[in-house]
Amino acid sequence: MCQNCRCEPSIDQLLKNNQAWVDEVNAANPHFFESLSHQQTPEYLWIGCSDSRVPANELVKMDPGTIFVHRNIANLVNSSDMNVLSVIQYAVEVLKVKHIIVNGHYGCGGVMASMAEDNPSLIDHWVRPIRKYYQRKQQELDALSYEDRVNRLCEINVIEQVRNICHIPAVRNAWKKGQPLAIHGFIYNIKDGRLKNLNISITDIAAAEKAVLREDY
Repeated sequence: MCQNCRCEPSIDQLLKNNQAWVDEVNAANPHFFESLSHQQTPEYLWIGCSDSRVPANELVKMDPGTIFVHRNIANLVNSSDMNVLSVIQYAVEVLKVKHIIVNGHYGCGGVMASMAEDNPSLIDHWVRPIRKYYQRKQQELDALSYEDRVNRLCEINVIEQVRNICHIPAVRNAWKKGQPLAIHGFIYNIKDGRLKNLNISITDIAAAEKAVLREDY
C-alpha cells in the first residue's frame, strides 16, 4: 500500500461504507446478494446526468437490480454516441425493460455550458445540441431571468432527448413487435429532492410521430 497516497483515508472509508452496507442488507435479507447474482430483471432504463447529486436508485428508493442506469453530462441521447445507443439496445432487446426514463435536473452545469460562448473544448462539443435547442427557443428563453432560463432549458433538453429516443431502431422495432415500452421525461430539483414528471410519455410509434411534430413545449 502506498504510504504517501493522500487519498488513502477517503478510499478506505469507501470500503468501510461498503462493508456497513453489506451488513445492513444481509441483516434485512440474508439471501439478497445470492439471488441478485443469478440475474437482473430491471423494468426501467434510467438515462440521467452524471452530476454526483443525482443518483438514480436513491432518488426513487429502489434496490440494486431494479434500474438499468446510464449517465452522462446533461443526460444526452445523441445518434452518434455508440455508448448510449448500445445501452438502449441492450436494455430494450435483452433486458426487455418496460420504461425508459430520461431524467434531467434543474441547474444543470452542462445546460449552462451550452448557453455560454463557444470555446474549443470537448465539453463544448458535447453540449452543442443543447445550444441548438436554446437558439430555437431563444425569444421565449431570453424573456426569463437567468435561473428560470437555465431551468426551462433543462426541461426542454429532457423533452428533446425523449424525442431522440423515439428514432432509435431498437425502440421502434420493439414497438413494431408490440413489446410494451414507454419513454418518459423527468426532471429533478436538487433544492427539495423532488422529481417532476414532464408528462411527455410516449408508448408507440403513432405517439412518437406526434411528439416529433409538436412545438408547444
